[in-house]
Amino acid sequence: MDERVKVTIEAGVAHVELARPDKANAMDRDMFAAIGDTFRRLGSDPAVRAILLSGQGRHFTAGLDLDYASRQFPPTEDPGRAAEARLRHILWLQETFSAVEQARPPVVAAIHGGCIGAGVDLASACDLRVAAADGFLQVAEVDVAITADLGTLQRLGYLLPHGLVRELAFTGRRMPAEEAARHGLVNRIAESRDAAIAAGLELARTIAAKSPLAVAGAKRSLNMSRGRPVEEGLRDVALWNAATLVSADLGEAIRARLGRAEPRFGPLAD
Repeated sequence: MDERVKVTIEAGVAHVELARPDKANAMDRDMFAAIGDTFRRLGSDPAVRAILLSGQGRHFTAGLDLDYASRQFPPTEDPGRAAEARLRHILWLQETFSAVEQARPPVVAAIHGGCIGAGVDLASACDLRVAAADGFLQVAEVDVAITADLGTLQRLGYLLPHGLVRELAFTGRRMPAEEAARHGLVNRIAESRDAAIAAGLELARTIAAKSPLAVAGAKRSLNMSRGRPVEEGLRDVALWNAATLVSADLGEAIRARLGRAEPRFGPLAD
């Protein structure tokens, strides 16, 4: 199997590249497996404090590889067993992108060209998004008679107004980067693919310089609080801080602030 995902790590920042440019980074089984394995590994790596996700070639990703999808469920004489197999397969695909959301370090997506179908599922699972001016997002599943099932319908409503999410899901129209930025889905726009990757790296490096314990706690609390009552989120973050507040990071941050120096934080445990 050729490499579907390439990873480089420098100064606490892991750069993950979707690496199937000849197929517009369309996701087949091997790519789904590689994405899941990569983010599960990086998500618990104490040397990694932020992750940048980008795509090689002309597009971030064309989404699901339709040739792969068309071969997944051949005709069978037992519809019950076929349905059970489909369910297990869909859950496996969902876990691939949940690994992105559950990774301990924040994930920044640098989007250029098309971010289509499963690409929107993937981008929605990231913490931050930057986009090249030519970038667009498209919830395209409706055009191939599929209900989006890998996270877009569950996550995008926390990032965009619900009416807009419904429009995108029901019509399959393209959302240009400028519109995505206007609604807050994209944090910033850059001139080109290279500029978007540079902007994403800048964000990732800024995050990597902060206390990894504080950043991990913030991501955990934000994810945990989504869809829950405020009171439940407050109790949870109180327990987190009660357990972690008096840490080496706090002492280092205060020392650096008083000495007008740059703090140096140690890695988290694996």
